[in-house]
Order: sequence, then structure tokens, then C-alpha cells
Amino acid sequence: ASSNAIVASIGVDDHVHADFGSGLWEGSKIGIPITVVGKKTPRSRVSFEYASESDRGPYPIPSNVKIEGGSDHHAILVDRDACKLYELFALERRGGRWHAGSGAIWSLNSSMLRPKSWTSADAAGLPIFPGLARYDEVARGRIDHALRFTVSRSRRAYVWPARHFASSDTNPSLPPMGLRLRLKKSCPISGFPRQARTVLKALKEYGMMVSDNGSDWYISGAPDPRWSNDQLHALHRVPGSAFEVVDTSKLKR
Repeated sequence: ASSNAIVASIGVDDHVHADFGSGLWEGSKIGIPITVVGKKTPRSRVSFEYASESDRGPYPIPSNVKIEGGSDHHAILVDRDACKLYELFALERRGGRWHAGSGAIWSLNSSMLRPKSWTSADAAGLPIFPGLARYDEVARGRIDHALRFTVSRSRRAYVWPARHFASSDTNPSLPPMGLRLRLKKSCPISGFPRQARTVLKALKEYGMMVSDNGSDWYISGAPDPRWSNDQLHALHRVPGSAFEVVDTSKLKR
């Protein structure tokens, strides 16, 4: 019922942005990079700023770990051998040791969520990796999951499956963490280039979820040299007014 107000708070005249691509931006790859690790990868202890809501580890951090540029410095570690996902926020070396803002470890054989009110490497307490647009998905022509996106202003609330909020503002017109929006069925996408069109198909079928505070309508993805920045830039033609909020109140809590 409050879809129009929430979309307006994010920006009806603003546009979708692909926060991923090929090449470099300010010296870093564009997007949140993924590092694949295994049982032979050395394990390290990590100290945390938010230790009470972080998983202790240890974490499989190789010497060549890929760390996101910009201010968030996320590190996404996929352990193929253990079928586990390790995610870290604000990862850095301090005095020869690893330090991070927060960290979370996920079993990829389980759908278990974080404890209520716990953060993860993301403000919403969600895993980051499953919400990234990845080139291999677009290459096969289908993204079969919801995507992750950011808003500049969020509400002091979260809805399932999110577990955490990151705001002091209680304005009901602002989106809570975990809120799912979808691209309206009426939005035409046939004229978009292939890479952008595949992203838009996913936004119609699965939508995207508010996962962190950041720039409005910025959709997250993993960097890859095969992305066409020109094709992804076509997403800028989609305005905020093309989205609607999905009522997920009856889903599992």
C-alpha cells in the first residue's frame, strides 16, 4: 500500500545504475570481487570492530585476496571444497594482521539466516554473494535470483529475510532493509542491449532487495573484463518510477 511513497523516497526521477562492470574506476575494479578458495588456503584470525555480531572464523584469506575498492572494502570468499561462503566488510591489514568491520560465515548447504538484529558483511544482515549480478549468468542469458541494491536513506527497520537495520530514521516512507522491489511488468525491455536486458528480466521476475546504505538505485555485481560498460550503462534509461514494492509480509519470518 505504501509502494508509491517508498519509491518516491528513493527517487522516481533517478535512474538505475550498474555498480559493476569491466575495467577500473579510481584504480579499482568496478564491483564487488569474488575470491575462490579451498582447503589448502591458509586460515587467518580476524579482529572485528563489531565483534559481538561477527563470526569468529578463522577465515580463508589468501595473500592475493580480492578486496572491493571505494569505502566498503568487502571481501567475498567462496570455499569450493567446504561449500562455505565467507564475507568480510572493511577488510584491511593492520600491523601484519587482518582487521574488519564485520564478518559472516555461511553454509551453502543451508538456508539458515543470521540471528535477529545481527549484521553480516552487509547492513541488512544478508549474504552479499547471492545478490550479485555475475557475468557467467548473463552469458547464459538468465539470472535466476534477486539482486542486491543500495539506497541513500533507509528506515530503522528490517523485513524478512533481512536481520538488521542501519538507520535511526523511523519515517514509514523510507525503505526498511530487506525490502524487495520489482520492475513493473509494463516496463518495456525488448529494446535494451543483451547484457542490460538480462538484468532487467531478473528485476521483473525476482526483483531486488535493499541490502545496504549507499547511492540510490545502485545494483551490485561482480567485476569482469567481459562486461560491456556501454551495454550496462543502458540501464540508466530505467527510472525509479518503473519499480514497485512487493508485499512479502506473509513470507517466513
